[in-house]
Amino acid sequence: MVSDQTSTYAADKNLMPQHIAIVMDGNGRWAKKRFLPRVAGHVKGVEAIRRTIEGCIVRNIPYLTVFAFSSENWKRPGEEVSFLMNLFLSSLEKETDKLHDNDIRLKVVGDLSRFDVPLQKAITVAEEKTSKNSTLTLTVCANYGGRWDILQAARRMSSEGLDVKDMTEERLSSYLALSYAPEPDLFIRTGGETRISNFLLWQLAYSELYFTETFWPDFDNEELEKAIASFQSRERRFGKTSEQLTD
Repeated sequence: MVSDQTSTYAADKNLMPQHIAIVMDGNGRWAKKRFLPRVAGHVKGVEAIRRTIEGCIVRNIPYLTVFAFSSENWKRPGEEVSFLMNLFLSSLEKETDKLHDNDIRLKVVGDLSRFDVPLQKAITVAEEKTSKNSTLTLTVCANYGGRWDILQAARRMSSEGLDVKDMTEERLSSYLALSYAPEPDLFIRTGGETRISNFLLWQLAYSELYFTETFWPDFDNEELEKAIASFQSRERRFGKTSEQLTD
C-alpha cells in the first residue's frame, strides 16, 4: 500500500513541514534486486541521506530526523551489524566537516552506550563541532526505540524526584531524546512497509504519515517533493472540525 494519494481537502500549498522524520527502509532489498550484497544498499543509502539533507535546506525545512539503526537491528547478522557500525564511523569522519561548512547541526540520539568507544568519541566530536549551527538540525537515531525513549524519560523524571501529580505531557516531552525539536509534521517511510516500527512513538502522535514503495537508495528530490505535496494536500485538524479551521 502506498499512501501518496492527495486528500480531498485543499491545504496551503506553500506550507512546508518544519520537521520531517524518515524511516530509511529498503537498502537490503534494493541491493538484492541488483544481485549485490545487502551492504551495498547501505552504502548507497548514505547518498540518499545527502540528497534529502540538500532537499530540506533548499526548502528551508529546519529539522530532519532519520532512523539509522533501531534497538531491534542488533538481531541482524553479525557481519551486517559490524558493517553498519563501521559505515556509521566512517561517515562521521568524512561528513562532519561538510555538515559544519553547510551550517548543519548534528545530533545523535539513542542508547549510545552499546557502541564501541571510537564511535562514541566520533559522535561527541561531530556534535560538539556542529553545535552552534542553525540552518538545519539533522538528528540520527541510532540504537534508538520509541519505547526506550519514553521509558528513559520517565526514569529521568522519577530520579529527579518529580511528584506523580506534577507529571504532565509537557513535562514528559521535555525529557524525551528529541526535546530540542518540534514534533515531526511529516513522517516518511520508504520501502513499501506501512509500520512506524517503534520510531518516535510519542512524537508522531499528530504527524502526517506517508508511505512509499520506493527503496531508500532511490529516494531523491522528486520523491521528497511527492511526500511534501501529499503533506500539503491534507487538512490538519488536531481534534477540531473543518468548520472550526475555516472560521
